[in-house]
This record gives sequence, C-alpha cells and structure tokens, in this order.
Amino acid sequence: MKVAAQIFVGLVAVEHLYILWLEMFAWTTRGRKTFRSFPPELFEPTKSLAANQGLYNGFLAAGLVWSLLIQDPIWQVYVACFFLGCVIVAGVFGSLTAQRSIFFIQAVPALIALACTLLSRG
Repeated sequence: MKVAAQIFVGLVAVEHLYILWLEMFAWTTRGRKTFRSFPPELFEPTKSLAANQGLYNGFLAAGLVWSLLIQDPIWQVYVACFFLGCVIVAGVFGSLTAQRSIFFIQAVPALIALACTLLSRG
C-alpha cells in the first residue's frame, strides 16, 4: 500500500505542476482551450491573477514532492497528509465557488492519495 500511496501522491504533485504551468505560463494560450466557459476577453486582464493561483499550486506540488523525499516514515505521512488536505480543501472550495468539476479533477485524486497514505501506515 505504501507504493500505491506514493504513486498517488506523486500523481497529485504532477497534476499541480501542470496547473502551475497552465496558470503561470500558458493562461492566454492553452488556458483558453482548457477553461472554455471563461469569457475569452478576460484572459489577458486576469493573467497576473492566474499566475498568482499557479504559484500557489506550485507550493502544493513542492510540499507533496517534499513528502516523498522524507526518510522518516512518520513525518513522511504527516507532511503528505497536510499537503493533501490543503489540496482537498482547495478542490472543495473551487467546486463550490468556481466550477463543480474541480472537485473531481482536484479533490478526488487527493482524497484517494490521502486514503492510501493513511492505510499505508499499517
């Protein structure tokens, strides 16, 4: 179960690195194709806001990657649980305030990773 937990934590980290890239560097190009319901004329004026959001997603990814590098198994679980909890809260909040699909795209993978992480404690 520990390997499955680490794979899921890694996948959530990669997802947030992708979100970082999308929001910080590709907001006005790829972002238009990804966020089709967002008014096209608002991509350029909201570029700096999206970059700020992307930076926060990068912090989440960094914390998850850090958890995979920690040697102490207890602290590895603590750090992974903290950052997965942050992702879950962000996903739930985003689904309530922006778009319902955010829950399934962001929170559900983190919930699966959290469940695997907690079950891996043995």
